[in-house]
Amino acid sequence: MPIPTLDSVVRCDPDVLGGTPVFAGTRVPIKNLVDYLAAGDPLERFLDHFPSVTRDQAVAALEIAGNLLTGRAHPAR
Repeated sequence: MPIPTLDSVVRCDPDVLGGTPVFAGTRVPIKNLVDYLAAGDPLERFLDHFPSVTRDQAVAALEIAGNLLTGRAHPAR
């Protein structure tokens, strides 16, 4: 399975929510997913509340975020 790219999952368009990063093809901010998970809500609740976002999109966004964070980590010396 190919690794999702940021551009395939996230869109930033000044004409959509003033350029707020949203899931591609939707008006749902990526931050909403982060907020739901940070509050302890399961992914299913987020997907139920935002049906225009697919499970694949949400999982890809989390994978990308994880890759970005771990890619910047420095191993202990």
